[in-house]
Amino acid sequence: MLEFVLMIIIVVSAILALIQKDLLKAAIITGFSGAALAVLFQVLLAPDVALTQAIVGAAIVPVFIALAVKKTQREDS
Repeated sequence: MLEFVLMIIIVVSAILALIQKDLLKAAIITGFSGAALAVLFQVLLAPDVALTQAIVGAAIVPVFIALAVKKTQREDS
């Protein structure tokens, strides 16, 4: 049952990240999707994959997306 809830959270957060107008919000929601996927891997007894997913999918990728958005935004002058 927990697996299905996590899968629904992953799919819903991925769809929400795709339809966001604000790119920083999309980066944060991408982190939720990565964290839920890491928890799903842990529930499925794959702790090595879960740790890698938690580090990369829930931490590094959203931070890199947020940094890229911040570096490329236009400044109002």
